[in-house]
Amino acid sequence: MIRICRYLSKGEVGQLFVVIAFIVGQVWLDLKLPDYMSDITELVETPGSQMSEVWKAGGKMLMVSFLSLVCAIITSYFATRVASSFSQTLRSLEFAKVESFSREELSHFSTASLITRSTNDVTQVQMFITMGLMMLIKAPIMAVWAVCKIAGKGFEWTVTTGIAVAILLVSVFLLMLFVMPKFKRMQRLTDNINQVARENLTGLKVVRAYNAEHYQEDKFTKANSELTNTQLSTTRAMSLMMPLMNTIMNGLMLAVYWIGAYLINAANLMDKITLFGNMVVFSSYAVQVIMSFLLMSMVFVLWPRADVSAQRIMEVLDTKLTIVDGSESSGKPDQDGSVVFRDVSFTYHGASAPILEHVDFEVKKGQTIAFIGSTGSGKSTLINLVPRFADVSSGQVMVDGVDVRDYKVKDLRDKIGYVPQQSLMFRGTVESNVAYGDKAKNVDEQEKLDGVKEAVQVAQAQEFVADMPGTYRAAIAQGGSNVSGGQKQRLSIARALWRKPEILIFDDSFSALDFKTDRAVRDALKTQMKGTTTMIVAQRIGTIMDADEIVVLDQGKVVGKGTHKQLLKSCEVYQQIARSQLTEKELAA
Repeated sequence: MIRICRYLSKGEVGQLFVVIAFIVGQVWLDLKLPDYMSDITELVETPGSQMSEVWKAGGKMLMVSFLSLVCAIITSYFATRVASSFSQTLRSLEFAKVESFSREELSHFSTASLITRSTNDVTQVQMFITMGLMMLIKAPIMAVWAVCKIAGKGFEWTVTTGIAVAILLVSVFLLMLFVMPKFKRMQRLTDNINQVARENLTGLKVVRAYNAEHYQEDKFTKANSELTNTQLSTTRAMSLMMPLMNTIMNGLMLAVYWIGAYLINAANLMDKITLFGNMVVFSSYAVQVIMSFLLMSMVFVLWPRADVSAQRIMEVLDTKLTIVDGSESSGKPDQDGSVVFRDVSFTYHGASAPILEHVDFEVKKGQTIAFIGSTGSGKSTLINLVPRFADVSSGQVMVDGVDVRDYKVKDLRDKIGYVPQQSLMFRGTVESNVAYGDKAKNVDEQEKLDGVKEAVQVAQAQEFVADMPGTYRAAIAQGGSNVSGGQKQRLSIARALWRKPEILIFDDSFSALDFKTDRAVRDALKTQMKGTTTMIVAQRIGTIMDADEIVVLDQGKVVGKGTHKQLLKSCEVYQQIARSQLTEKELAA
């Protein structure tokens, strides 16, 4: 919990000092009350005292109480401000950090866990700062100050208070030993229940298709029961704290009055008045001591879970990135749009064997290179090395004559238009999905719309977009649930084209298109995106047969390179793929 405080801004730290100042003021005012109570007691017990003096002392008590209330309100105001702004900072930091994660970093956290860490865990930290931090500061100050006040007012009373405090501390310590592991388990189980719920929602079609609703309900019930039982276990343990505190406080008060009665009974008249006043004061201060530990007990209710949550947040923020910025922002001028793989090998983290081995090829500006091979041959992995979604294990990937690891990541990706296997749409409009990314912020609205129209036309999406209500302003639901798979794929292609990149990467991005649309998109790309380097991963030979060069992969190795006609003669793997997809007439053409 202490480590996470380094993310507090200077303004937040300043406000915390204000909080501490007003807490000290509140404690001082609260500890003045017993003095006025003692004065009133002596006035009442002393013969000949004036009522006006009693009213005067009572008025001072009321004023001190009111000022204490004002201090409490100001303290609460600033603590809430700090908690809210700090939680906002943590959420932003986590979001930004996760955005910079590569596949390797993401493998350490589940999606559900990352969502929980940026929502539920941040909320736990916020609650602690809002309430627990005030108590954590106030309780020790009040306890020490109250003990100093009562020191010397009665040895027997001091010993009794010390025994009560010792019992309290031992009880709280034993309780914390029991509940801390439970709180850690509780956060893990929260991740688990989020994971089950997310899987059920994203896979709803599959669940219904297989009549697996009851199976999913059983999984959720199991996860829900585990979380509930853990919560009940910790709640039962923590529920012992308040009764324990009340018992100790009441027992201490009883002991103070019993000892006081014994001492007063054995004293002379003048000492009785002094002892009675001391007893009233001591009982008030003893209550303040116990109350300070009562506040500490409330801190111990909030602290364990907040501490666990803070550790989980720090795990994300402290994760070391494998994809880091280089120093280059542009490539060599005479090599624009070129991509070179030099003896590239790649192994996934924790994998026993490499997925790519000794891959070599070169594609120049304006050329089209295609990759084909069986499932699991490493085609998508290879293509993902260009925009640095992962870094090579050995060898070099060069873009514009510069190793991709030497680029600033943002500048490298600005050169690339990437169309993934699974087309993803964001909630918004057709225009906002096509004109997507930082580049869209710096473009005039009319210029942006014109670019969107051009990209949509090249991607052969203008027909269905024109039929949508609002055309380019038509709403797109989250995940593109209101458009078909082929429509999403064409909009995804349009998104890459809108950027007007140096390099276009299609990661099996034509699979949801019919042959006619596939052909039309590729013909439009040749004419409209002339001069753009194109890299295509495909399963269909018809998609790539016109490429300037085709690279055939088998089990992560290059087993053939050349044009369609050359590979039909020289590459057995390519021949097998071709025979499975083309007719004899097409093969002979």
